[in-house]
Amino acid sequence: MTILRSTFIALSRNSSVRKFSEQSAVGRRMSSRFVAGMEIADALRAAESLNEKGITATLDSLGESVSNPDEAHRAADTYHQLLDAIQSHRLNANVSVKLTQMGLDLDPELTYDIVAKLVAHAASTGNFVRIDMEGSEHTETTVEMVRKLHAIHPGNVGIVIQAYLYRSEKDLHTLLAEGIRVRLCKGAYQEPPNIAFAEKKDVDENFLKLTRILLNSSIYHGLATHDEKIIEATRHFLRERKFDPKRFEFQMLYGVRRDLQKSLVRDGYNMRVYIPFGTEWYPYFMRRLAERPANVVFLAKNFFRS
Repeated sequence: MTILRSTFIALSRNSSVRKFSEQSAVGRRMSSRFVAGMEIADALRAAESLNEKGITATLDSLGESVSNPDEAHRAADTYHQLLDAIQSHRLNANVSVKLTQMGLDLDPELTYDIVAKLVAHAASTGNFVRIDMEGSEHTETTVEMVRKLHAIHPGNVGIVIQAYLYRSEKDLHTLLAEGIRVRLCKGAYQEPPNIAFAEKKDVDENFLKLTRILLNSSIYHGLATHDEKIIEATRHFLRERKFDPKRFEFQMLYGVRRDLQKSLVRDGYNMRVYIPFGTEWYPYFMRRLAERPANVVFLAKNFFRS
């Protein structure tokens, strides 16, 4: 499994394979399980369909590091359109943003200015911006930028924390002390063993440890997992503490474990699904295959079905 994961992570960074895949009909067909479509309208339709099933949504315009400020501003414009569309369509949805897509590798001050405007827009429409977490080289900057934004617009911006990083528990305590909402995930980047847990069992144990910290707080958080063992352990913890299951939400990815999403909603849990869309889907798609090898088997079985 480790070799398979490393292979897909390496492929996610291969520019030649990426270019071919994003331009080919076969590549787009393969990605359609996990990506809602290429346009804003596709994401809105997917969100509306989920809302009808009692599931909330987060919209994610795919893309990562940009090469110039104009690209960063264009990426931000897409998010401004999303925030307006969510309001006009009366969707139960918010947005998720990557800082490198907003120019972080070019100029952190440019990124802060762009994202601050997005968060202000979200605040004006009663919405919320989740700042995604990327590779560990950006962790410190991301945490500090979210803290700064939250101080201006409390309740309208949150962060993602990755359970496989050793530093995450300390980051959680800092964020919770300031009332910042957290989305906890395992992590989908290849990180060195001196800063991240290498074994799945250790990542799982830390995820559950951080989950208990989050659930013991009075802040509304998101637990992003498709792992049934972790979900059951979380449910057991809630029953043991007699906690209201509505104090948090489970979060899953578009196209992954739809059966489990519906089951949790039926059992009275809040569920949110992340809906990615856009032409730059290739790195995201490869990381989904790296995270869960079962996804590879699913695609192989269903590729030739209508």
